[in-house]
Amino acid sequence: QVQLVESGGGLVQVGGSLRLSCAASGSIFGINSMGWYRQAPGKQRELVAAIKVGGSTNYADSVKGRFAISRDNAKNTVYLQMDSLKPEDTAVYYCRMAGFRDYWGQGTQVTVSS
Repeated sequence: QVQLVESGGGLVQVGGSLRLSCAASGSIFGINSMGWYRQAPGKQRELVAAIKVGGSTNYADSVKGRFAISRDNAKNTVYLQMDSLKPEDTAVYYCRMAGFRDYWGQGTQVTVSS
């Protein structure tokens, strides 16, 4: 059974940085897109960043220039480097791997304090 295991969340001050990681445990095939989503209290889950197998990326306007997504296809791992964090970045962050099937991580809390 495939599971996505996230790590790297935590508490950080405004302007700080965090790096999230998400690794797939178990055999996983046919993944063509990996991404990060977030959900703040009382809000809908939103796309933060995504990267396709060829390397093309897209970002939410709110994080452009501050966040960077990358992936290691051989390790089925996706990363999210988050810099210049703001209080509005506070949310539970979820990774997703999509292809033949759709997989989601359990979420990791990111809290940015002012």
